[in-house]
Amino acid sequence: MSGVIDDITIGTQIRDLRKARGFTLEDLAARINRSVGYLSQVERDISDVTIPNLKDIAEALGVSVNWFFRGDAIAPEDERGLIVRRSNRRRLEFRGTGVLEELLSPTLTGAFEMVLGTFEPGGDTGEVHAVKNGEEAGFVVSGQLALHIYDKKYTIEAGDAFMFPRNIPHKAWNPTDEKTVVLWIIAPPVY
Repeated sequence: MSGVIDDITIGTQIRDLRKARGFTLEDLAARINRSVGYLSQVERDISDVTIPNLKDIAEALGVSVNWFFRGDAIAPEDERGLIVRRSNRRRLEFRGTGVLEELLSPTLTGAFEMVLGTFEPGGDTGEVHAVKNGEEAGFVVSGQLALHIYDKKYTIEAGDAFMFPRNIPHKAWNPTDEKTVVLWIIAPPVY
């Protein structure tokens, strides 16, 4: 079953996300136990992708199959690749972490990406980790966010901004009983 969503094929979405994750065709093919040729043909829309294969690809890329599907509304042709309407945001829900992220960037092929993160009370980004191939910055839209940077803890509030430099271990979490919303800027788009 070949898939086209809003004139953006599933193959194109797989390729964009694979590149954003920093995977080669060989890396992803090995993760899904398929040939490089098959994966290349899927990305170029020469071969159809089955639901089981799409599930394997999604899992290898760290997203759910739903990530490949856009909102119900079809963007006007003159907005595609330029504007993301609220109803068409791609959503990533990290089950068990209390974090929901929505991709605000219309593509993953630019110099940076924007992500709107919502942290439920107690929600966190997981274990301390470092961005190896880029930088992350954020702006707290509402609520409060606790940060762990350079083995030091900070608490920031709505209106505050921050940055995680490359290769510096960090973590973010919501220490309150209310939702926290953060606008993330990630460069290059590695999400």
